Amino acid sequence: MTHEVFDVVIAGGGPFGLVLALELGRRGVSAILFDEKASTAFNPQANATQARTMEHFRRLGIADEIRALGMPEDFPTDIAYFTRYAGHELARFRLPSAKEAREKISTMTGPWSAAELPHRVSQKYVERVLREHVESLPAVSVNYGWRLTRFEDVGDKVTVAATQVGTDNSRLVTAKYLIGGDGAKSFVRRTLGIRYQGDGGAVRNFFGGKMFALYLRCPQFYDVVPFAPAWMNVAFNSERRAFMAAVDGRGEFAFHTQLKEGESEEDISDEEALDIFRSVVGYPVEAEILSRGTWTAGFALVAEKFQVGRILLGGDAVHLFTPAGGLGYNTAVDDAVNLGWKLAAVVKGIAPPSLLNTYELERRPAAVRNTGFAKAFAESIGNYLPNPDLEADSDVGANLRREAGAYLEAHGKSEFNIPGVTFGVRYDHSPIIFSEQPDTGPDLPDVYIPNAAPGGRAPHVWLDMHTSLYDHFGFEWTLLRLCHSSSSGAELISAARALGMEIAVLDLDQDQLIELYRAPLVLIRPDQIVAWRGDDDCDAVAVIETVLARRGREDNRVGLS
Repeated sequence: MTHEVFDVVIAGGGPFGLVLALELGRRGVSAILFDEKASTAFNPQANATQARTMEHFRRLGIADEIRALGMPEDFPTDIAYFTRYAGHELARFRLPSAKEAREKISTMTGPWSAAELPHRVSQKYVERVLREHVESLPAVSVNYGWRLTRFEDVGDKVTVAATQVGTDNSRLVTAKYLIGGDGAKSFVRRTLGIRYQGDGGAVRNFFGGKMFALYLRCPQFYDVVPFAPAWMNVAFNSERRAFMAAVDGRGEFAFHTQLKEGESEEDISDEEALDIFRSVVGYPVEAEILSRGTWTAGFALVAEKFQVGRILLGGDAVHLFTPAGGLGYNTAVDDAVNLGWKLAAVVKGIAPPSLLNTYELERRPAAVRNTGFAKAFAESIGNYLPNPDLEADSDVGANLRREAGAYLEAHGKSEFNIPGVTFGVRYDHSPIIFSEQPDTGPDLPDVYIPNAAPGGRAPHVWLDMHTSLYDHFGFEWTLLRLCHSSSSGAELISAARALGMEIAVLDLDQDQLIELYRAPLVLIRPDQIVAWRGDDDCDAVAVIETVLARRGREDNRVGLS
């Protein structure tokens, strides 16, 4: 058995684990990642990367690589609803292709003012890029095909044992922290005895029960379907409901249908599985199954704890979603970004270990929020029942299709035009935020009003047609200095650097920024969250010590006068 020493052990090589490894490795923190799978994901899994996640990827320098993946750049990313895919089109919510997203982004204002627009790409492609970049970092060791077998928090460190799958090879690692990002059946979470809380499996007509998934190849689909291509294809009929994401825009698809009462995946042969797919297409297409499996829809679960001592958890290990709205993978990336800078600051001695307590304080409410939104989306589509005469070739059928189309069009907009979900997470109650308790109004999925009050995402603007404000933020902390300030912010800079905090200084003179930020000095965290804003820096030491958890909550309400 080899014995190795790292700052951090990461269990799980999905999006959470890989992004966390990238965040740590970029900061020079040594980490070793174990995942019992042989490699990154083969199955498509999550297929929607939200704009906020793309902003994180832009900060990490990989957004262009990600946007080039998946479907052809001119492929529509529409969400389309059909009786059957070759039957009747009921509704369509139009969204831009990757090419159009690149062209439109710098012209977007209001709720969709962002450094990046969403991108429709399978998680399997995203993981490959993440892995490639993580493996390029000298501080990180990536090990697929290795399973954690035991771990122990011994007070001042953790010890972790791992075994190579299918062999007798084993390794013992000593680290400062263990991070459990090992999925829904997390070995780390279960060993700690942490339970999920929330909705453990709602039953509905659709998106509530055992789902049957096929990853398949069917190039003929685009020849027999008489409608414009779409990224998400939803079948709505009384015989067999389904949703199907285009994976490569050329003939690979991720097809999901709910098993009916009495149906069992084990009893369905491959040919019978293809017949299920053909029945939803409405045409006897030729297709090839690449993989198959089952999963359970209806979950809206969040772990009761995200941390026990030197062991922290993130991603699916602490929250399970029904994939309506595509929120699970994106919430996991947000977890990793939030934890990454904090963990690095603690490992480097810039912040005390108590900074890590704010990870659960900030991210658990965000997980409860997002699982709630996903549950509402699933109820909206899953509890809306198709009339048995919907497909009838008659006036009654035509009227029913118009009625269903109107509902589904409204639903599509409510599920996929969600700037509030995407950008609206706030940490107003965090002890490292100088909260002003802003009147932000109700937290709605389709409403986002840019607000620079500490606790939320820094409002975004385009400085010119090609340059995002975010492109000028530092990788670590940023002090944004707007014109007409009576203070240079020198005391803040000095206090930050005295504690080892890396801080970039950004001077800008734009009326739009002054109107948005409402303060001449703004301190922005590494995860692009506003931590503090103020008219001067007379309380500089208190500000810096508070945002690093060196000072308690009672002192964190200085800022705007």
